[in-house]
Amino acid sequence: MNRMVRPVIGLVAGLTLAFAVSAEAQDRPMSPRGEASTQVGGSFNADGAYEGGSWIVVDYGRPILRGRDLFGSGDEYGQQFLRGAPLWRVGANQSTRFMTETDLMFGGERLPAGEYSVFAELSESEWTLVFSSWGAKDNFREENPDALWGSYGYTPDRDVLRTTMDVDAIMMSADQLTISFMDMTQEGGVFTIWWDDQVATASFTVAR
Repeated sequence: MNRMVRPVIGLVAGLTLAFAVSAEAQDRPMSPRGEASTQVGGSFNADGAYEGGSWIVVDYGRPILRGRDLFGSGDEYGQQFLRGAPLWRVGANQSTRFMTETDLMFGGERLPAGEYSVFAELSESEWTLVFSSWGAKDNFREENPDALWGSYGYTPDRDVLRTTMDVDAIMMSADQLTISFMDMTQEGGVFTIWWDDQVATASFTVAR
């Protein structure tokens, strides 16, 4: 191969890769999807295999703070990112979905096994976590009277369970919304929502 051609081919290949990476970055959603999952109620057998566990899975959009002061204070607390919706979708874009293979107890109330849309009412002192039988639209143009895009159009008639969440301001800020299961045992744990310096928690147990 001509010695002059090789550098040109290398340059073209490098530029092609750079453009491909740039295009991929531009196609990345502003709020990527995320998942939080855990298993409860099982045990490890003599061979070290985990048996009898039930999955709990949360699928949600993960908005990024991008330097904003979103929560505010007083009557304006949490209003900035509701954008006219009655409740927070606990995420971005599609409604946040919570799936459990076993009945759970939140605040003394039973949440039957199943799949739910999750919302939250926000105040500085406490949040209210809402599990609803509303379905989730794949996009905001979808025509489905039994499903929502985010929390737009939410009504409480399909609420299955409401429970309070303790909320605290901490010294660290989560740039991207993070939902996780904390302090887990086979009997339950703590459902946790962390964004910016706000951490909301609700304890739960496996129903008996």
